[in-house]
Amino acid sequence: MTASNPQQTRHDWTRAEVAALFELPFSDLMFQAQTIHRQHFNPNEVQVSTLCSIKTGACPEDCKYCPQSARYDTGLEREKLMRVEKVIEEAKAAKASGATRFCMGAAWRSPKKKDMPYVTDMVKGVKDLGLETCMTLGMVSGDQAQQLADAGLDYYNHNLDTSPEYYGDIITTRTYQDRLETLDNVRSAGMKVCCGGIVGMGETENDRVGLLLQLANMKVHPESVPVNMLVRVEGTPLDQQEDLDPFDFIRTIAVARILMPKSHVRLSAGREEMNDQMQSMAFLAGANSIFYGEKLLTTANPESNKDMQLFKRLGINPESYQVEESEAEQEQKVQDALEEARHDHVFYNAAS
Repeated sequence: MTASNPQQTRHDWTRAEVAALFELPFSDLMFQAQTIHRQHFNPNEVQVSTLCSIKTGACPEDCKYCPQSARYDTGLEREKLMRVEKVIEEAKAAKASGATRFCMGAAWRSPKKKDMPYVTDMVKGVKDLGLETCMTLGMVSGDQAQQLADAGLDYYNHNLDTSPEYYGDIITTRTYQDRLETLDNVRSAGMKVCCGGIVGMGETENDRVGLLLQLANMKVHPESVPVNMLVRVEGTPLDQQEDLDPFDFIRTIAVARILMPKSHVRLSAGREEMNDQMQSMAFLAGANSIFYGEKLLTTANPESNKDMQLFKRLGINPESYQVEESEAEQEQKVQDALEEARHDHVFYNAAS
């Protein structure tokens, strides 16, 4: 199978076409993915994001992979919603360490009305730092999505997790349609979508085909596609799951790149289990975004300096991000201009 027209972004993939990509010889698949990647991105840049857990544990959902579920005894300490000021401090530290996007995650089924003023203030505060913003708060209504958009939220994350066929084996407290409706609410509010899934949960290759088919045939591709590798946490139902073949993970990255050529494909949970060679191969397959820092919500993530050391060895640079000036910055410039005008009026310019 050959790649489609590189200038054409498709939304009509068939299951047979996606399955055929997975069946390609590995070198052919990698070549095709890298070719497409270079047509849309600088191959030597990777977007760097930091994820902060703004509310940890006690989630009522029964996602079998998740240590934050109240249904499982994983030893995780429950924490209330972080203060807005603390979140801003975390965002400042993330920016200082090289992150360009700050993602905030809360272990909720969905946010309550009383929570919304706090999370919207978090968005505004992080935006004022010049960072791109993302949140994952569970299911959101159309009104909640609009409140987040009005606050300036750039991305909303809500993963599909796996194929529609395998979904019921992993989660029973929220339907696939519930997830799709949240994504529709996010789109309707004008925000960008961050949506991907998890591999290594005991699913088949056909389920990985089904997951990517769902994502690739959305009317608008998710601008960010996180591909997580299962992190086995003691106390969860999947803590004894067998290791995923690393090549199966790399194939998933490569096929995601081919199907969604303009999306950022992100290495998310599970990077702690990947050696440098596996991560490098993932970048070669088209991954161009990572979560950066020592912790990804509640599971370990490679230390920041280790990531930068690998970037240096590979000749990779963090992707830059340009934001429009915040209202505070614009107001300050106006004040500076007014002050300068007053100064010019008071003092005679001897050079004129």
